[in-house]
Parts: sequence; structure tokens; C-alpha cells
Amino acid sequence: MTAKITKDMKFSPAFDYIDNGIEHGVLSPFETKEMILKKGEIIAEGFKSLKNDIRLLKDVPVKLRDGVTIYTDIYLPITDEKVPTLIAWSPYGKSAGTAPRYKNLFNMLGMGNHWNSGLTKFEAPDPDYWVGHGYAVCNPDMRGIAHSEGDTTMIGSQEAQDGYDLIEWIATQSWSNEKTALTGTSYLAFSQWYIAAEQPPHLTCINPTEGLADGYRDLAFIGGIPDKNFIERLAVNHVSATGAKREDLTKEMDAYPLADAPIWQDKKADASKITVPAFVIASYSNTLHTMGTFRSWRTLGSQEKWLRIHDRQEWPYYYDEKNIEELRRFFDYYLLDKENDWPATPTVRYSILDFQGGNQTNIPAESFPPAASETTRYYLNGMSRTLQTAPEATDFPVQYSAEALPGRTSFQMTFGEQTTFVGYPKAKLFMEAEGYADLDVFVWVQKLDRFGNVLSEFVVPNHGAALQDFTQEGASALRYKGGWGRLRASLRHLDRQVATDEIPAYTFDRVEKVAKGEIVELEIVLSPMGLAYEAGETLRVMISTKDELGSVMPGTPGCTPDNHGTHILHTGGEYASYLQLPLMN
Repeated sequence: MTAKITKDMKFSPAFDYIDNGIEHGVLSPFETKEMILKKGEIIAEGFKSLKNDIRLLKDVPVKLRDGVTIYTDIYLPITDEKVPTLIAWSPYGKSAGTAPRYKNLFNMLGMGNHWNSGLTKFEAPDPDYWVGHGYAVCNPDMRGIAHSEGDTTMIGSQEAQDGYDLIEWIATQSWSNEKTALTGTSYLAFSQWYIAAEQPPHLTCINPTEGLADGYRDLAFIGGIPDKNFIERLAVNHVSATGAKREDLTKEMDAYPLADAPIWQDKKADASKITVPAFVIASYSNTLHTMGTFRSWRTLGSQEKWLRIHDRQEWPYYYDEKNIEELRRFFDYYLLDKENDWPATPTVRYSILDFQGGNQTNIPAESFPPAASETTRYYLNGMSRTLQTAPEATDFPVQYSAEALPGRTSFQMTFGEQTTFVGYPKAKLFMEAEGYADLDVFVWVQKLDRFGNVLSEFVVPNHGAALQDFTQEGASALRYKGGWGRLRASLRHLDRQVATDEIPAYTFDRVEKVAKGEIVELEIVLSPMGLAYEAGETLRVMISTKDELGSVMPGTPGCTPDNHGTHILHTGGEYASYLQLPLMN
């Protein structure tokens, strides 16, 4: 049956699918057939030639449990041996590797397109590489996309059940060795949390490379603050050749503003139900994916699991040759039963960034945070605007307007010796609103060099003028600027079953407006960090009325806060606000 939650969904018409062999890639015209792609063939200009002969099963119909048929492309080695399958589940076109929008994107990032064969579904593994090493690659068009039947939904139980059905269908195919894995980045990562939690019998292992895990907390209402802009950008991928409808999260945000609504509960992945081996990839820098990836890692039910925290954006990481080779060791061990040294891989490998070219990566540990990390409080001194290890005896309120520049306040500490933080930071702020009954609070932990310049780091190859423009106040997934967090004060209620002193968590199930004269206690979860400061360098924490980091990607606005009047931050006595940081000893 179709998932019950669909009755609560809000739908809009899908966007038209343009089937001209250009808009969605050179292999997109619909036709169920078998093709042989020959070694040396170039799929499209700008892509590398194929290194292998490939058997392509194109537009293969797969019937789901409710009778809906979806279509998938399957790339196979030319062999009589049964092979394992890598599955790339997302709404991004199965044949769109050569689509202009993706070619242009990778050119903008400075990656170009020569790194792949043109058969690569967006954010997915390159079939040419994996076929050459004895794997099949399955690129489905999910429900409602292109020629697949049904209406498109966006993360949750419907996608999870559909992914389950596809996995079990693959296991019955004559070419399959009955072992499958999910892999890919971004959407192809967060779909893994949902599908794997359904526990398909023939899912062997997973490789989530940076993906959100909660549609409310990580996408629609980060910190309880609504943001439709990036969701509207994602929705344009919901294209249909059959007149399908698409789930419209922006309508659901209006209809269901709190997280206890069934629609949002359905979009909350339960990683504790995942039991297969997992190789999880994370970074500190992705303002869309970092929180969900680390949260899923913490709750992951798998007994065999590994975490690698890198220092780049997910696409340059995922398509790096050395990283692909490492991923193959993981898949070879579990999908091809090859005896290699994968089990000896450290459980955790983390990075320490310095924003000045001296990043340390692949630091082994048994856990994250590593054992040497200890939470340390740095109290805000409102009079000197500094951070200190002991609170002031009396309160000194700091006021700033939400309707005039600069609309923020900040506090600094300069280090006398090399200081490193690795783990989970948070801010605990005592705040008051004057002239309004709510506050949207944005926190940003920065690094300043010895001359007072704010530092940041590109995580993509392109550092040119255009990308400087896009990322100066936006495109935060492409340029790492430090730890961050946000919270709407009226949604501050902590989830005592989940929250810890180290990592706050919220129920988002009630609205508690801020009364006139009321001082509210805000525990604001900040993104995980691994950041080093040299002697003479400065840590600055900024508390702002606006989203200083800006949008996730170029061309998309950041969230619009609901702030008016004056914000008052209390900084001493019984209202000793502080920044809690994971100090390495």
C-alpha cells in the first residue's frame, strides 16, 4: 500500500519534464532497452572516455508494493558472474550526468567535468569506475520523477518503502549476487538514513556522505526558524512526464509549523534502527548536512561503523580518486567478500582546521569527540566584550537593535598559546526582548588572525572572484567560516529525553512567547568543530539578529528572521551567559 502519511501531505503540480536529450542528459530519452557502451566511447563533450565496456539496462520497470511502477537504469559489467549493486536513490534524473545544470555547477566549483564518464547521476558513483571493478550501479528515477508513476514525496516513509522494494527487486535479478549498498552524497546520503532504517533484508552496507536526517530540524525549520528558500530550489528537480504531483514542503510548513505533526515525525530518520555496516562521511563545514550527519552517527545502531571527518565540500571529497579507492576497500570487503585490511580502519578519523593552509586530517580516534576533548565554559563579559573562564559577579546587559545596524554583538578572547577545540560546542545565553514577544538568535564562532582579520576557508577548488562574491555573505556550504547555530526563542523548550549538557536538542512542539521583561534561557546547539588557534590568534563569538552566514548555495537567499525591537543579552550574576567549547587537553 501507499504509505499512510501521504494523506497528510500537501501537493503541487510537478514541473514539466523536457525530454529533448539535452535538458536531462544525452541518455534521457525514454526507451526500455539494452545497450552496450564501448570502451573508449565519449558520452558527451567534456567528459572522459569510458575505460570499460558496459552493459546498460535502460528504463527498466520496477513495480513497487502499491502497484506503482518506477524506472531505473542499471549499469553492469559484461560478465557471467553475479555482481553486487550500488544504489543511488534521489529525485535527480537517472540519466542527467551530462545535463547542462550539472555541467555548469561543477565548472563553477572549479572541478570541471573531466573527472567522470558522464554516466554519473548527480551526487552518485560513476558507473564506469565501479563496473570496471565488478559492481553494478543502479540509478532509479523515484516515484513521480520523469516517467516513473505516482506522485513524488520528499524524504520519509514513502521513499524508505520504495527504496526497500527496489533493493529486494534487485536481489531477484539474474545478474545480482543479492548484495546491495546505498551510496552517494547530500540527498543520496540522507535517503540512506530512511531506507536503511527499514532494514531491507538484502541491504548489505551503506555509505552516507553528508546528509541531513530530519526534515524539520535540518531543512525546513533549522533552529525553529522557517526557511523556504532552499526547499523551493530543491523542488525544481521534481519533474514529471506523466502529470504527477509533487509533495510541497513549503505548503506543509504553513500547515504544520510544529515538529510534533505526523508529517514531520515521518521525516525524522531513526538511525538506531540501522544495523548494517556503515561508513559515514562528515565535515564541519556543510551548513545543511553537518548537524544531521553527526546526529545520525551518534545514534547509529550498526555494530560495525566508521566515521571520517574531512576538510572539503562533499563533492570534491566524494569524487577524489584516493577517497574512491578507500570506499572500494569498504565495499569490496562487504559486497565481494574480499579479505582486505578494512576492519583495521580506525573507528573515527577527524580533522583539525586552521584556515591558513595547515589543516590536519585523518587523525585516528576511538570516538568523537576524542577522549582528550573536555567541555570548557568561557563566560561573556558584557563590559569588556571579552570571554573569560569565570563569570562576572554582577549582570551587565548588552543591548542591540534588531532594526538598525549592526544588529549584533560579539565577544572575543586572544590565546597566549596554541589552543585546539574538537567536538561539540554550544552557547547558553540569557536574553530578553524589548518591543517584541520573540527573538531569532544567530550564533557564529569565528577565527581572527593576529591582525584581527576574520578568517575562512574555501572547501571547493575555485577561489576566483565570482565565488568570492557568492560566498562572502552566502553559499556557506562552499566556504567554511566557523561553527554556527540558530534558535527561535519561543521554540526553546528542550527535549529532555535527547538533550545533554554537551548537545542541546529541542522538542519544537510548543510556542512559548517571551513576555515583556522576561529573561529566557537559550541553549543553542552549535555545529561540531575541529579548529586550531595559534598564540596571538583570536576567537570571536558573534550573536546576531540575522543569518550572517547567508544561504547554503549561490543564488538562493538565506532565511528571513522574525526580529523586531531590541535584544538584550545578560552577561553576569545569575544570568552568566557562556560559550561552551570542546577544549583539547
